[in-house]
Amino acid sequence: MTNEQIIIANGFIRPMTDEGEFTGSILIKGNKILKIERHADLGKNLNEVWYRNFFGLTENTQVKIIDATHKWVLPGFIDAHCHVGIGEEIYRYEGDDLNEMTDPLTPELRAIDGINPEDEGFRDARLGGVTAAFTCPGSANVIGGTGVVVKTAGRVVEEMIVRDPAGLKVAFGENPKFVYGEQKKMPMTRMGTAALLRQAFVDAQSYREKMEQGKTDLDKLPERDLGLETINLVLDRKIPLRAHAHRADDIMTAIRIAREFDVDLVLEHCTEGHKIADIINEYGYPAVVGPSLINRSKVELKDKTFETPGILARAGVKVSIMTDHSVTPIEYLPLCAALAVRNGMAQEDALKSITIWSAETLGVADRIGSLEEGKDADIVVWDGKPLTFDSSPQVVLIDGKIVKPE
Repeated sequence: MTNEQIIIANGFIRPMTDEGEFTGSILIKGNKILKIERHADLGKNLNEVWYRNFFGLTENTQVKIIDATHKWVLPGFIDAHCHVGIGEEIYRYEGDDLNEMTDPLTPELRAIDGINPEDEGFRDARLGGVTAAFTCPGSANVIGGTGVVVKTAGRVVEEMIVRDPAGLKVAFGENPKFVYGEQKKMPMTRMGTAALLRQAFVDAQSYREKMEQGKTDLDKLPERDLGLETINLVLDRKIPLRAHAHRADDIMTAIRIAREFDVDLVLEHCTEGHKIADIINEYGYPAVVGPSLINRSKVELKDKTFETPGILARAGVKVSIMTDHSVTPIEYLPLCAALAVRNGMAQEDALKSITIWSAETLGVADRIGSLEEGKDADIVVWDGKPLTFDSSPQVVLIDGKIVKPE
């Protein structure tokens, strides 16, 4: 194991904090950002001795210098909702582990058990500057299971985890109706979807009460139920409800149920969120918007627009932009943010929507989402201004390791 430290030298740093943009250099030790220092633009006059002295490094310290002169340095981008690793590219049935379409209620499922780190999507993400993602079960079931925040590099899932579980996936709208309506079982309607979810929450509350009673009276102790235990993580506000909802009425049903049971909620897709942006802001729930770089493949996408993220952000909603990979390839996350800017979103908001706002929504802002001392060294050096169509990542680091160039 090398003790080499890395200096990203003389770049234009955009840390995604209140500190603003500045020219400077970053010292990385192990998997963490050790120091971030401002200094004047040195041009091409890079000098290893100068940088050693600047950061107070001894002659015995091994140093690798990455020249970021005239380049932009940002935190790695975060896809706040996708299916990378569990809906694998190339493979169809063999690598499709998105949906357990045998029961509308499967809270006991964990995305971590379906992730293949060798999915090509992870490599595409790394090369595109996406260094972390929330990957989760699909939306066939009313309750689909828990999702996980992972880095996009690692040999095994255990090396990639940032937060697990990071939310319980539930779905409103067309998808559960379509899957189970064909099977002539509940839910065949939106009413059925909401009813099943409410009953699952009530069952979890009853289970929790019995578990408490069982501590003093073993006769009242129920058999363990992994699904109800998972739902109780939501009821105890340890993880949020991640609610797939496209239409405005489905968004409001998700909000209604979240308020009934006093749970944390993240609105996923939020396709018609622009129609009720002020209402969403009033309730204070964050929105993960997308995928927008697709066609109108079903009725509930008829009013899809790249204007939605900007409208929500201007209304005060904390917005993340997602790809829903592999619906939109994960490496196009910066492109989706750029298209949101072209359609009225402020560039700073668009950058926040794939960095710090996403990290905050995912509950991992203590580690990723911005360039700050002590945080994970997930850093991307861009050859031009980010979110412009002719810019691309030149150097990508995840946990202090250079993953691009490979």
